[in-house]
Parts: sequence; structure tokens; C-alpha cells
Amino acid sequence: MEFGNFTVERGKALPLGAVATSKGVNFSVFSRHARAITLVIFESAAQDSRYAKIELDVYKNKTGDMWHCHVLGLKAGALYLYQVDGEYNPEKGLRFNVHKALLDPYAKALTDLNSWDLRKSLGYNPDDPATDISFSYQDDLFTVPRCIVVDDADFDWQGDHPLNYPLRLSVLYETHVKGLTAHPNSQVAHPGTYRGVIEKIPFFKDLGITSLEFLPIHEFNEGESSRINPRTGETLRNYWGYSTVSFFAPKGSYSSDRSLGGQVREFKEMVRELHKAGLEVILDIVLNHTAEGSERGPTFCFRGFDNTIYYTLDANKRFYKNYSGCGNTVNCNNPVVRSFILDCLHYWVMEMHVDGFRFDLGSILGRDQDGRLIENPPILERIAEDPILRHTKVIAEAWDAGGAYQVGWFPGRWAEWNDRYRDDVRRFWRGDAKQTRHLATRLAGSSDLYLRDGRKPFHSINFITSHDGFTLKDLVSFNVKHNEENGEENRDGNDNNYSYNNGFEGPSTNPVLEHIREQMLKNFLATLMVSLGTPMLLGGDEIARTQKGNNNAYCQDNELSWYDWSLLEKNKSLFRFAKEIIAFRLRHPGFMRPEFYTGRDGTFNAMPDIIWFDEKGNPPDWDKLDTCLALRIDGSKAEILADRDDNDFFIMFNAGEKQVPFKVCRTLPNKKWFRAVDTGFPSPYDIYPVGQEQPLPHPDIYLAKSKSLVVLISKQL
Repeated sequence: MEFGNFTVERGKALPLGAVATSKGVNFSVFSRHARAITLVIFESAAQDSRYAKIELDVYKNKTGDMWHCHVLGLKAGALYLYQVDGEYNPEKGLRFNVHKALLDPYAKALTDLNSWDLRKSLGYNPDDPATDISFSYQDDLFTVPRCIVVDDADFDWQGDHPLNYPLRLSVLYETHVKGLTAHPNSQVAHPGTYRGVIEKIPFFKDLGITSLEFLPIHEFNEGESSRINPRTGETLRNYWGYSTVSFFAPKGSYSSDRSLGGQVREFKEMVRELHKAGLEVILDIVLNHTAEGSERGPTFCFRGFDNTIYYTLDANKRFYKNYSGCGNTVNCNNPVVRSFILDCLHYWVMEMHVDGFRFDLGSILGRDQDGRLIENPPILERIAEDPILRHTKVIAEAWDAGGAYQVGWFPGRWAEWNDRYRDDVRRFWRGDAKQTRHLATRLAGSSDLYLRDGRKPFHSINFITSHDGFTLKDLVSFNVKHNEENGEENRDGNDNNYSYNNGFEGPSTNPVLEHIREQMLKNFLATLMVSLGTPMLLGGDEIARTQKGNNNAYCQDNELSWYDWSLLEKNKSLFRFAKEIIAFRLRHPGFMRPEFYTGRDGTFNAMPDIIWFDEKGNPPDWDKLDTCLALRIDGSKAEILADRDDNDFFIMFNAGEKQVPFKVCRTLPNKKWFRAVDTGFPSPYDIYPVGQEQPLPHPDIYLAKSKSLVVLISKQL
């Protein structure tokens, strides 16, 4: 068929997007207020390629608010965009501009974004004194990336399906697809790609985590920033990806397969191979805002299809509510947008086989169409109860940039990032006064936050570090942030890090200082793994990855952020500890209980499921206890594995500067305490593999070294 000589049929309104059929491709998009829509089909990905325009007839090619057609002869790999005409009246929230090419909101893949000239995509004339209420007549058809028709049936899943591990049995590992293997010393054949992740599967298996939580992999524009690194003079890039361009499309630059649609195949290949290795895939998804930004931002998708539907607008509809801190807010509880969100999540589960989602600034999903927080947000309930998503992990970042803070208040089966856990654990190990009460609450599953409405300890996603903030190594190496290279004069990033440099700011060659810092890293890792809740480890913390004190490396797409794999050998004792403490947690159901501790006897002649002590063996005076705390856990009440009870545990925390003799509570008859973990000892005596735990030389007293955590385990004589 000669290009442009298309036979066009009426087509169908559903499903939305571009769907390959046996005879061609069916196209369908939503717009309630458009006057006319044109489908543009391109001959190739070349900027100056030939194109053909298909004007959709308002009577023949429209059903309700859906504009659609069926183009015969097209196949997977076809390239397309839209042009939408309508009223341009920013004061009424209407920003249609037929001169701006638009991406299909349901596009499953995009061509390369590197040549995208965002200035040409502005719907207004930036040189006009009227700024965003002016109108741009500049055509950008040849600079906007193009949508690629994808045939999802064209992949061999080899029987794969999502793993969907229970949260309480999971250990999450937050990582970045590119940064994981982009470093020259990563020793992979496909650095910075989905295939690079596959090549690191043996590392993940050795570490022992169960689930990978990827920073955003939905298509975004790395080149959207104009900010300059003041040290190097280089233009900074969007590294993290929290600025989504296309919600259905995997990031093309993360694919080693650069053929049209190759990123979809390679992403699926990654998921399939991770699942074969027993590793889940969780996606960080940014449904709270889009890369179109504020009224000064470009028009390339939602703004051009129906601005008043997709975004939450101010009373003066020229402006956007900005609960995201990124210029706009997605109108998540508009019925049309709710359907879009569900369609998106369904696609990633059904067609891409992912195991769950972490929702960035999730509180925005709880705002109504005027931006008010609502008691029972429809979209949150829909996601939790949706039959397709019923067994996927749904994890909220339970706050937003508009002042909402809802940790502990998300409904039903929603889990949440628990930043209270992060801050309280950091403050205890820093040595802050009167922190033992808070540490105890976090160790016990944060019942102050989650013991309501049938929620469980595992709904708390416990973390000490994440992509947003210091790495664990930097947490013990810096007192203040060092974000000068972000080009914002060190104003960006959080100032309240609860960090401690242990006496010297930054990297050190002092072996004594570095030994103390490594011991502190082990304290944090061990605390995370013996706490009730679902642990999340920041990728690279297990090998002491550093960002040189930068706690907001969103724009550092370079070796500052990438994993330095030489650290695996340099810090092999830390890596050994990390994988052993993860294994320790996963083989002991006592740390993965589905219910909160009660502190009461549960059966005849049984001890309470948890007892707290000060270092002298007395009940703690929470108002006076500062740096020392001990607890005994009754493993017989783990209630997870019906075929066996767990061991009992006695755990001691000493955040002080001096060693402390702890009085050890008695064991049950015919049992004895053995040392399983003591971060005060050098490797390999800091943690023992199963069966090699050491008996105590003095059964009643244990001398806990300064800044150490000790775990004793009871075993039969």
C-alpha cells in the first residue's frame, strides 16, 4: 500500500488508544470539549518524514465523547500523533491549540525524546507580553516524539504471571533502572537498561531481597531542565523521572533494543526473567501530576485534549492547583480520570505483569475536583477493591506538597511509606534524648498509626533511607546536605535529616572513624529487619553507596547517583552482613507477624508476646530512658507458619558512647540464649549463619558495646 492511501472505517470507541486488529489499527481518544480532531500518521521516525492526516468526522467518528476510527492496512510499529481544535480561552480553562501535536494519553511507546524542542510545544507565545493567555501559531509537528502502535499479543511470556507475595513476607529494594548498571564498572553487556537489570539477577538473589521497587520507568523527558551544574558547567538532567510524559509507555532510553516498540518487549523480558528468579516488580507511578507543568508549561497531551477534565484548576481557571509542587495536579477523582487511572493500572498488571505500585504523593488521589481532601476517596477505594488489582501491592506516599499528611489513614488494604519510622529510628541511633519510647513503637509495627480499621503491621512500609534524601552511608557521614551541584545554591532538599557524621564531615581515610560508620550502617540494617512491618532497603545501601552528601540527587544522571560496583568488594563485610540479616528475618516468622503485639499472655503458662526492659532488666521508665532498650519476643506467637513455632528473641539496643552490661531475661526451661547478631563485633562475628549461633559465656549478663545492636536467639539445650 502506498503511504497515505489509507482506507478509513468508522472504528470503535473502546478500547481507548491504538489497538492492532486483524485488518489494521483502531484509534480512539477522549475529548469532551473539542470541536475537531485530526489523526496524523507518519511514514517513519525521521523528523522530516512524510505524513498523512485523517480528519475525524464529528458524526461518523464520534461516540459520546470518544473520537475514533479504524485504519486498514496499518500494523504494529505505525507512528501517529493527534491535532485537536477547540476554544482557546485560558480564563475558562480551555487551552485547545490545533497547531500543537498531541501524544495519545494511552500511547504504549514513544519514539526518542532527545530532539524534542519544548519551546515549540508551548500553547502560548512566550514572546508575547500577554504570556500564557496569548496564542501560539507555531507548528511543532516535527519536533514532538511520536506514538508507536504496539501489539501486546506479540510476546512469549512463557507462562509467566505476577508473583504477588504477601507484604508481610516481602523485603523491598528501591532502585533505579538506569543507575543500577550505568556505571562503567557495572560489568554488564547492556548498561543502564532493562537487560542490565536482568544481568544483575545473581546479585539480587545473593542479597536475598524479594521485590524490586523501580523509580519511575514511565516515559519522561530527561532533557526538560535548563538548570546548570555550577561546578562542571553541564546542563543537569531529569534523572529520577518524576515528571511523566506518557503513563502507558515504558522509558525508551532504558532499552537496549532501539527498534520501534523494542522498549515494550525488553521491559516484558525483564519482568519475565525477574519472575523466573522469584523477584517481584513494583513500579513507582506518578499519577499526581504530569510533565505539562503549570500554565507556563508545554501543551503535548492532556492539556490539549481537555484541560478542564484532566487537571484540578484554580477558581480563576487560567491557573492550576499545585498540590504536587510541580505546577499542576491531576484531577484524580473526576470520573473520566478515575477510569484513565484504572485503565493504566490494569494495563501494567495484565499486559506487563507487574506486581504492584508505589503511588508518588498519594494523598493527591484523595482530593476532590476542587482540591479538598475527602473522607472516602472513590479512586482509592476503586484501586483497593478492583478485581484485577486485588492481589497487587498498593503502596502510598501518604502526603503531598499541598500540606496533606495522612500516614496511617489510607483505607483498607493500602500500605504506606512510614516516614515516622524513618525519623524515629534515625533519631534514636543519633543519640537524641528520650527516643526509646518512639523506637519501641516503631519496632512493634507502629500501632499508633495502624492499629485501626482492621489494618495490620505490614501496612507500614518501614524504611530508613529512600531515593529522596541521604543514602545510608551519607546518613552516618554528613551532618548537613551538600546539594551545591544541583544549581540551586544548596536551597533544595530536606534540611531535617537527623543524620550524624560521627565526628568528621564527609569521606574519611581514618580507619577508626570508618569502622564506627560501618557499625552504624549495620545497626540501621538490623533495626529495619527486626521491626514489625514491611522493610524497604534503598538500593546500594548494602554496599555503602554514597552521593557525597547530596540528599536531592533528582538531577544527577552521572556517577554521583549511579551504583559504583567497586564498593561491593571494598565493603564486602557490610554486604555479607546485609544479606545475612535479610536471611535472618525471612527465616524467622516472629519478625513477620500478621498481627500487632498485645503484651499479654495468650496461652496457659505462656509468656507475653513482647516484654520491654531497661538495661538493668526492669520495666522501662520511658520518660527517663535515653540510649538503651531491650525487648524479649515470644516466637511461639508468630502465628504465620502453622507447622512450627519460631524461636524466642532477646534484643538489645545501645546507642550510647559507652559499653553497657545488659541483664538478660531468663529463657524457657530446657532452652538457652545464643548470640545471633552483635554489630559491635567485626565481620564475620557480627552475624552468624543459621546453626552457627554462639552460646553466651555469661548467661545472665551481656556486655553490649557502644553503638551496637545485639540479637540473642533461644535454642534447645
